[in-house]
Amino acid sequence: MIDNKQIIAARAARFFKDGDVVNLGIGIPTLVSNYISQGVMLHSENGLIGMGPTPPAGEEDKDYRNAGNQPISIIPGASFFDSAVSFAIVRGNHLAATVLGALEVDEKGNLANWMIPGKMAVGMGGAMDLVSGARKVIIAMEHTAKDGSPKLLEKCNLPLTGVGVVDIIVTELAVIEVTEEGLVIKELATGISVTEVQLKTAARLIVSERLTVMDFKI
Repeated sequence: MIDNKQIIAARAARFFKDGDVVNLGIGIPTLVSNYISQGVMLHSENGLIGMGPTPPAGEEDKDYRNAGNQPISIIPGASFFDSAVSFAIVRGNHLAATVLGALEVDEKGNLANWMIPGKMAVGMGGAMDLVSGARKVIIAMEHTAKDGSPKLLEKCNLPLTGVGVVDIIVTELAVIEVTEEGLVIKELATGISVTEVQLKTAARLIVSERLTVMDFKI
């Protein structure tokens, strides 16, 4: 059975083309590697370009891990390097995009994805560099939190990772673009209405004149 996380990852993967170098964050973004098209090179902050799909259970190599310490596969032509080179790639604007998860995103494109006050946080990791260094920031997240509360807000409440950094938001319900006018619904999942998306969103949504059905392949 296809779940929401697979839908989100499969749709996010369709933003990229041959030759793009793309970073994947932890959580749902790691699943994007399972749907990426040939020619797209995946980057990991711990020193790799050339991640492949998640290996089948029992076929993992303990030496191949992503920045979240999850098992990965390696594609032909992959390159390994130290963290200094990895972050030079990020900070040098060499990434076509980064796909990150989020706790909150608001209508100004502000992103909160690294801590909830009062809960233990290990740190922001590479997110601060990624949102400022990648040429496009795509958020791949479920539309609401586990308790059903909106994650798309008029204004973020949690500590920010970056200000005005988000370009695209992909959820199981819709693809939403951050514009100067606000959040624009560009695509809707099959069977989902604008009204349903708005009810689960705590920010005003603008409907694109070219609204289409969300397109993805699993």
